[in-house]
This record gives sequence, structure tokens and C-alpha cells, in this order.
Amino acid sequence: MVKQLIAIPFSFILFFTTIKLSAQDSPINYEESKIPPYTLPDPLQTKDGKRITTSQQWEKQQRPAMLKLFADNVYGRMPGKPKNMRFKIFDVDSNALGGKAIRKQVTIFFTSGAEAPSMDVLLYLPRVTKKPVPVFIGLNFYGNQTINADTGIRLSTRWVMNDEKLELVNNRATETSRGKDAGKWAVEEIIDRGYGLATAYYGDLEPDHVDGWKTGIRTTMKTELSINENEWAAIGAWAWGLSRMMDYLQTDAAVDAGKVVITGHSRLGKACLWAAANDQRFAIVVSNDSGEGGAALSRRWFGETIERINTSFPHWFVAAYKRYNNHPELLPVDQHILLALVAPRPLYVASAADDAWADPKGEFLSAKNAEPVYALFGKQGLGPDAIGMPAIDRPVGETIRYHIRTGKHDFTLYDWQQYLDFADKQFAQ
Repeated sequence: MVKQLIAIPFSFILFFTTIKLSAQDSPINYEESKIPPYTLPDPLQTKDGKRITTSQQWEKQQRPAMLKLFADNVYGRMPGKPKNMRFKIFDVDSNALGGKAIRKQVTIFFTSGAEAPSMDVLLYLPRVTKKPVPVFIGLNFYGNQTINADTGIRLSTRWVMNDEKLELVNNRATETSRGKDAGKWAVEEIIDRGYGLATAYYGDLEPDHVDGWKTGIRTTMKTELSINENEWAAIGAWAWGLSRMMDYLQTDAAVDAGKVVITGHSRLGKACLWAAANDQRFAIVVSNDSGEGGAALSRRWFGETIERINTSFPHWFVAAYKRYNNHPELLPVDQHILLALVAPRPLYVASAADDAWADPKGEFLSAKNAEPVYALFGKQGLGPDAIGMPAIDRPVGETIRYHIRTGKHDFTLYDWQQYLDFADKQFAQ
């Protein structure tokens, strides 16, 4: 198995056609000994074989080229901010969460007109503060009302995935769903640490099913954004929404818009990384168990694969990505380069010990192989001592940080505590 960067000529990647069947054609693998050797594309080698040696060359030349390869082959084109977008604050409670927070609820209307496509943003801010506060931002899975039992949160009226445990039935949110997913959102911990939290339901942007694009922004915003529905996919739509949330935060005087931390768990971790790659306003980037199509290396045959994810969730990525279902070695990029697109901003990648499907080691190796780009900026990544997988519950790294924690695929209080500590350190510099 190859763990270090080895350059592959782009002409070889793009035009080599006489290839052996890859490990993607095999059953799901959970054994390190069965992973075939693989070679990672070098983020510092240009298409014509030249070497990137400075941060200026990366920013002006290589970064745009790498971003385009991801757009063309994985996530699709990312449209910009709609010119007629507007915000409406419909709720302010200055005594929320037992008096420790201010709750704001804002509708972002993406166009003009009474029936404009929109998303609802829930924002909590510390009530007692002398200056604008840094904010964590992320999308949620089941509606804003599920992240906290606060009865003042507007109940989502959108399509939601059914989940008996969360009291979501007939694809609709219920009053009894309030706070049912609060375990993934350490709201009071965040507030107590002096940070705000902004979240929105990802289904406001596109419902997470094969036909979700028909009622989501890929259809309703097609004319306004000058983009066809097949030029991007669900991950792109969710990522686009995170940037629109950032647009609002820049207008809120109580928010320090220069200190916004973008987060995401699982599929929304994939969206988080793609949003951060395209939008450099996010000051710190946090990937929580994002797995295949997120932080994990695609060339490692372990856990979920390109083929599996495209089969189970064909709407997440653009059609071009399916060309690599059985041949990830032909993909001109891999996820370590997506992580490198965050540079020089601080990056935290996290895994869970019982989440083999997301390939924790593949996430660690991806973060490790993003280090050469960070080095161009004089930034230390995981560091020279982080050669192999770190011990469980023992975070490692500097500007790039990583942990694998005890437990399953989840977003836990332990995770949040590490991210808050990381933000404290980075913002203090």
C-alpha cells in the first residue's frame, strides 16, 4: 500500500485505457491486508508536469486547476450568490436557553417575490458578550426543531426523512420531534464557550432523495443562477446553501464574520468540505466522519467506495463521477487534494473507531497527504510525529488536526469539545 505522495502524470490519468480491474469490483473490504497498492496524485504537480514551489503559484495556478477538476469530475459547478437574495428576521428572543442565549431565526429568500425559494436559519448567540462572537455553522438532517427542545424554534414544513426514533412520520416533522437530534448539537456547550451556532435544514435546499432536485434549488433556482440541474448535484446544492448562510452572517453585527467555523457530519461533512473549498470566507473547516466523497481517500479499497456511494445515493454527485465507479485510479484527483484546497486555513478531520464504513485510516491519510500544500504557507499539518494512526481519543496536529474517538458514526460532545479547543487556539494566534 502506498501512503505517501507519488506523482502521476495527468496524461496517464486521463488517457490510459488499458487497465486491470480495480478493487472496486470486489465486495466491501474491511481488512488492511487486502488493500491493493495505490498511488495518489500529487497536488503540487501541474498538468504539464511542472512543480509548484510557492504559495503564490498554488493560489494563482494550481488551486483553480484542482478546484475545476473536482467540479468537472465529482461535485459539479458551483454557482454564485443570487443578485436578488434577501433576508427576513422573523424571530428574536433575548432570553433563550434559560437566559444564556439570544435566539434569532432568519429566512433567506433566494429571489424576489412572494413565493421565492428560501431556507430558514436558526442562530444562537451568547447573551452576555462585549464584542461580536465567532460562530460555528452547519446544516442539520431533520429540521431546525430537532437540534434543541426550544419550543420557540419554527417547525419545519418541508419533506423530511422518516425516522421513528426522531418522531418523524409521513415525511413530515412533528411537534414531538423537537430536540430529538440534540445529541449531535452541543448547543449549550457552544454558547458557554463564547461561540454562536448557526444551522439550517439541508432539505430546505434539496430534499435528500433521488427526485429531490425536482423541488429543490437545482430546479427552482435554475434560471436565477444560470445553471442546469445536471451541472451540479445534491452535495453541491447543500454546499451552496452554507455560503448563503455566510452571506447573512456577514450582515449581523453580533457576529464576528471573520471567525466563522464551518462544520459538517457524514454527507453534510462532504458538503462542508466542498463549500469550504469554494468559499474561502470560512475561517476554520471541520469534517466530522465525512467518509467517501468527503475526507477519506477514494483510492483506498476500504469501507464505502465510489461505486457503492453512487449506487446508493445517485443524486449526491454529478454523472461524471460514475465513470470512476470501478476505476478510482483514473480519477485525476483524490480527497487529500480537496483537503489541501482548505489551505492555509486551519482544518480539523475526525473519525470514529467503530465507523469502518467511513474508513478512518483513509481520512487520516488524506489529512496527512494534504501537508505539502500547507507547507507552502509555512504551516505545520499533523506534524512529523503523526506517521501512523494516532491512539483513540488522542488528537494530533497543528494547523491540520485529527482525532479518532471511541464510538460509532455520530457527532458527539467529545467531538465538539475538540473543535472548540481547536478554534480557541487558532483564533488566539
